[in-house]
Amino acid sequence: MKIAYLDCFSGIAGDMFLAALLDAELIAAQFLSEKLSRLGLGPVRVHTERVLRQGIAATHLRFETSADSHDHQHWSEIRALIEKSALTASEKARAMAIFSTLADAEAKIHGIPIDNVHFHELGALDSIFDIVGAAIAIEALRIDRWYASRVNVGSGTVETAHGRLPVPAPATLELLRGFPIYSSGIETELVTPTGAAILKALAPGFAMPTARPSQIGYGAGTKDLSQQPNVLRLVVGDSDIALESDETIVIETEIDDMNPELFPYVQQKLLQHGAKSVSAQNILMKKGRPGLLVRVLCDAVLVDKLCELLFRETTTLGAIYYPVQRKKLARKIIEVETPYGRVRVKVGMLGSEVINIAPEHEDCKKLADEKRVALKEIYRAATEAASRQPL
Repeated sequence: MKIAYLDCFSGIAGDMFLAALLDAELIAAQFLSEKLSRLGLGPVRVHTERVLRQGIAATHLRFETSADSHDHQHWSEIRALIEKSALTASEKARAMAIFSTLADAEAKIHGIPIDNVHFHELGALDSIFDIVGAAIAIEALRIDRWYASRVNVGSGTVETAHGRLPVPAPATLELLRGFPIYSSGIETELVTPTGAAILKALAPGFAMPTARPSQIGYGAGTKDLSQQPNVLRLVVGDSDIALESDETIVIETEIDDMNPELFPYVQQKLLQHGAKSVSAQNILMKKGRPGLLVRVLCDAVLVDKLCELLFRETTTLGAIYYPVQRKKLARKIIEVETPYGRVRVKVGMLGSEVINIAPEHEDCKKLADEKRVALKEIYRAATEAASRQPL
């Protein structure tokens, strides 16, 4: 199984991602130039240079084009540009998916319809080339599984077309929802919206995988930080391990004096506060009383929060917890188009082989109600669409 690991100790940006691929000699600048020239914006040249970032030699890239950088700033314009381009169908689909994710985040933050999203800085051609270039590279490389470290987002504020905003910028933070992030205290923006959108599109696992490294690359950011190297490190290698492993925490409590009708509410609250799964099993307790064994899986940092929630919302007086090792399929969340609307689908993968396809129930239920179609028909359409979509 071919894997790639992104070490985001200085964040991630679109140009850093592409530069790391070039530095590792996974793609060539000429290949990227020829592909980006198919966008219909005239010839595009990818220039690379070797730079030093706090003692680490890395590749920095820039784009050269004669096109007007202010012609494509709305999502609808960028979508039309990609659709009319001479890129392959899979490259178009990948680029559209990344831009769509970014547009969704911007629309949510600014409270506007997605087609009205104005990208401002992101409409600049460099950002378009970053995202489309990333889509082209991802399709060409066919990495079986992507991984990433915790993401250093920086701190402070950043000047944008919307004024001065906190770091990470609101759209960036929305894109990183559910990702392990931190700040090392550097007062600058380390993760750009394009970098966050690319990272989210990769649906990485967050662990250092067991692998034999074969190619290593360093993509340089434009800023030369005084505190640390401003680079994105990429490691590509082979892994014999198709199943992923991680460590999680099990919280258990036994309850025999609570109205069972309360449990669905407690279960929902636990999941909303970060639990990975919540289940209950009927058990026989002392003096023959029927009871529930409630089992919660969560990350170690959430143990206190979820135990407090159990104490507040149930009648239990105590809970035990312990670490366990877990084997799991690699998984991706993708969005597919069906005749009835868009549906998120969870895909379970063993290496490059798709093992399970599971449409998100709430998305299917919403469309079934809106379109007055049987729920099982929405499930069928979403499953078929997912099976056809390149991963």
